[in-house]
Amino acid sequence: MKIILAGEGAIGRRHMAALQRIDDVEVVALVGGIADDTAAFANEFGIERWTLDLAEALALEADAAILATPTQMHAGQAVMTMRAGKHVLVEIPMADNLADSQQLVRTQHETGVTAMVCHTRRFNPSHQWVHDRISRGELTLQHLVVETYFFRRENRNAMGKPRTWTDHLLWHHSCHTVDLFGYQTGEPITAGWAQQGPTHPELGIAMDMTIGMSVPSGALCTLSLSFNNNGPLGTFFRYICDNGTYIARYDDLVDGYDSPIDLSGVAVSNDGIELQDREFVSAISERREPNASVAQALGAMETIDMLEKTLGDR
Repeated sequence: MKIILAGEGAIGRRHMAALQRIDDVEVVALVGGIADDTAAFANEFGIERWTLDLAEALALEADAAILATPTQMHAGQAVMTMRAGKHVLVEIPMADNLADSQQLVRTQHETGVTAMVCHTRRFNPSHQWVHDRISRGELTLQHLVVETYFFRRENRNAMGKPRTWTDHLLWHHSCHTVDLFGYQTGEPITAGWAQQGPTHPELGIAMDMTIGMSVPSGALCTLSLSFNNNGPLGTFFRYICDNGTYIARYDDLVDGYDSPIDLSGVAVSNDGIELQDREFVSAISERREPNASVAQALGAMETIDMLEKTLGDR
């Protein structure tokens, strides 16, 4: 399978590393935003072609594209990719507003290609372990408590390099948890609210946010987000269940007393991004809807749109 990778940043590197571990997959072109960084990335990983123009890459003989580009570009690039007849895996969030998200779903229906969103939490072995036990009736989720913390008072990416775009707590970072909460409960999110702290004078975004959500069964989700946290960075998920408490830190899982949970046998890899990319490749090969298709992911975008409307209420 011939794949175009768009994005020469930190997440693009994670996808490239994952794709190298999947049989019968070849990255035939790299699309970037900065020429020197794109050329260096292509040279490092032995990618024969690189360009700064996605349309140029889409004209090549390729089956699919993975879009690890700035958030504000996701929707337009995903629509362009689908209309070029290519399957697409777009990084989370698929858009930074509901209207563009709906357009992606309509375009997938019109073109019939495979279109999937990088809701990696569905694929991390830690979250899969919990999901499998909820599905078997061994656990009932009562409260999902999540901390999403970074230290980003300057506009830099995960590698410390200046960013050409501005990140967002609500439309990007909360999206992981919003989708995961609905996925793990198997229910629509029917109630929620959000409140945010002061806007950064230069970045123009809220640096702190609190979100509360619930589903019809009564399960709750409490989400705290910050770009002001000067300490351990990342997202940590505490599953408070009727039959135990579990804490997921990306691909790792411990119980409420910090004892490790054995995740061997959960999946063919312990890398959530690799498992997500494998699902994309398999869904194309098997001509089926992938887990985390754009249609499945639309509910999270509808919830975020609802949460955004509550920001002025508190």
